[in-house]
Amino acid sequence: MGLQKGKSDKLDARRIREYGERFGDRLRPTRINSEAMTELKELHNLRSQLVKERKMLSCHIECKKQRPFNSVIANRIANKQLHHINKCIEEIETEILDVIKLDTDIYQNYLLITSIKGIGPVTSSELIVKTENFKKIDTARKAASFAGVCPFPNSTGKMVRKSKVSKMSDKTLRSLLHLCGKSAVLSNMEFKLYFERKRNEGKPYYLIMNNVSNKLLRIVYSIIESRIPYDQNHICHDPRQAEKKVA
Repeated sequence: MGLQKGKSDKLDARRIREYGERFGDRLRPTRINSEAMTELKELHNLRSQLVKERKMLSCHIECKKQRPFNSVIANRIANKQLHHINKCIEEIETEILDVIKLDTDIYQNYLLITSIKGIGPVTSSELIVKTENFKKIDTARKAASFAGVCPFPNSTGKMVRKSKVSKMSDKTLRSLLHLCGKSAVLSNMEFKLYFERKRNEGKPYYLIMNNVSNKLLRIVYSIIESRIPYDQNHICHDPRQAEKKVA
């Protein structure tokens, strides 16, 4: 039995070696994150955990308000714990910003992202961490697929009316982009005009906001590549309108 196992192990090792020799040109060296990125990831993960705990505790407190009788002591402890979690989250967010400022490359990208009206510090740090400062996920198309804000074609090749998203997409990033999209539609003229044009075309609200999130990501990657902050007064006109005028 031991002899057969030894032969099997040698056979597996030989096959692995042959596979490596055949496809060695496709191998890529492992990229080690910087100290700042490693610190950011740990702080980010801790913040995400505390946010979940805050949500659960807040829901618990709100549900108890519907009961006819409540424990005064339990309510006092729950609210005290909620206050403590909020203070911890604020402290972590301050530390995240301090770590970002210590790394020149990360801080420059952070300033570029926050120059977009509608995207705040939380979403900016989320993008930096999830994309590893735009090195792991280096294109807007990949980021849109990762966040689940790009439409996927169905089996017939036609685009579905409501965007289908991968079950493996990052729900936290998608939610943050959706909130940023709502803020951008209210405060950014370019996005407001885009939203109104799509509503006039009869597009459903969810699909429009999904496209707005996608548009935000494309702008983020565009300014990261160009190294030029976003111009709030810039309005990207629909090229189809120009074609109609020429015709």
